Amino acid sequence: MNRKIAAVAAIATVLVASACSSSGTSGDSKAATLSTDGKGKKITVWLMDDAQKGWPGVVEAAKAEFKEKTGADVDIQWQTWTNYTTKLDTALLSGNAPDMLEVGNTQAAKYIEAGSFVDLTGVKGQFENSDKWLDSLAASGQSGDGTKTYAVPYYAGARVLIYRKDLFEAAGVKEAPKTLGELKDALTKVKAANASTPNFSALYLPGQNWYTAASFGAGTFGVKGIVAKKDGDKWTGTLTDPKFIEGVKAWNDLQKEFSVGGTTTDEATQDALMAKGNIAAIVGAGWEVGSVTDPKAGDPSLKDKLATIALPGAAAGSTTPAFLGGSDLAVPAKAANAGLGATFMQIYTNTKQQTELAKFAIPNAKNLVAAYKAASPANKATGDAAEGATWFIPNSPLWSGADETALKNAFGAIAAGGDPAAELKKVQDTVVKDLNG
Repeated sequence: MNRKIAAVAAIATVLVASACSSSGTSGDSKAATLSTDGKGKKITVWLMDDAQKGWPGVVEAAKAEFKEKTGADVDIQWQTWTNYTTKLDTALLSGNAPDMLEVGNTQAAKYIEAGSFVDLTGVKGQFENSDKWLDSLAASGQSGDGTKTYAVPYYAGARVLIYRKDLFEAAGVKEAPKTLGELKDALTKVKAANASTPNFSALYLPGQNWYTAASFGAGTFGVKGIVAKKDGDKWTGTLTDPKFIEGVKAWNDLQKEFSVGGTTTDEATQDALMAKGNIAAIVGAGWEVGSVTDPKAGDPSLKDKLATIALPGAAAGSTTPAFLGGSDLAVPAKAANAGLGATFMQIYTNTKQQTELAKFAIPNAKNLVAAYKAASPANKATGDAAEGATWFIPNSPLWSGADETALKNAFGAIAAGGDPAAELKKVQDTVVKDLNG
């Protein structure tokens, strides 16, 4: 059984319950409507408990506004990520899906392909700031070719440069670098100043951290269609585009010059390694600062010595495109109150609610990130990264962990001295074959 057949078999039961016809393509999803006819009704909404813990006031405000506009009540059923997709699959199969739900941005493709979500394309313009949604989150809620929208961005998290400002200052670097050129100059000084420290990395870039390597590729290629793009019914590779290779070579130059991260490891252990004192900078999610300084797994004495900035781009004022993690919101195609669910989603993601959410997390639109950065000085780096260009993996249910492993191995081979064009060609052939079944 090839991978495409296996994937179709795996989601077939979901497809039967949620798609409007049995063909199972995203084009089968029914078009969304926005309803205000809710008097005497109650809709069911699934949200992760991140909101319950972090911004319950936003949820309550949206419920109140929804009640005033539609006359309907909202039953929020709090979820956790553990076994969530299994629970959702079961709900879709049994016909008991909620009227609106949250889904991880890397999980959405499976349900989009199965026709499990309503098609929001026709009403997208009625969602505030939809023309300014964060690149990565917007892409995760779209069809593979980017022409249709099935999920709305909710909130995000971003990767940034986390660095030891004490080591940078001791090496004579008094200001944060604003370009990749300035970063390279700064790292050269930091490396020289710590030449006597065993296994020192001025910038720890393990060879198999493919997300960071691909970000450099996106910095020259652009953020649309990273790894592969969909043309009609087929996926074609973009890893061998000369512009992408150019960016990868820039990453590899930094890796060779400043990192002792090795070629067979990824970023999984970088926080603990940085806490040991022989790493001056890493590229990681903003929350990793807490891991580095964790009293048990890290070194709390580094708390006031760490700083973060968005990874600079080639030109001043630009950033190297980041991959954003985060969540989307969607309406199941077989929801009992799909129109009301779409209206609650519209209210929950409007400017008012997202501006309030921005006190706690990166909001869903670039024009609202300023509120997030204003909430805390610690938010500036991740906010800058989100405001800049960001990229996303191929939005296909056939994308899998096997593809990520192949990419890890390819970039590890490049870091070990392999020819970038040749290694990227090999992995591109593998990934495209998988995506096309």
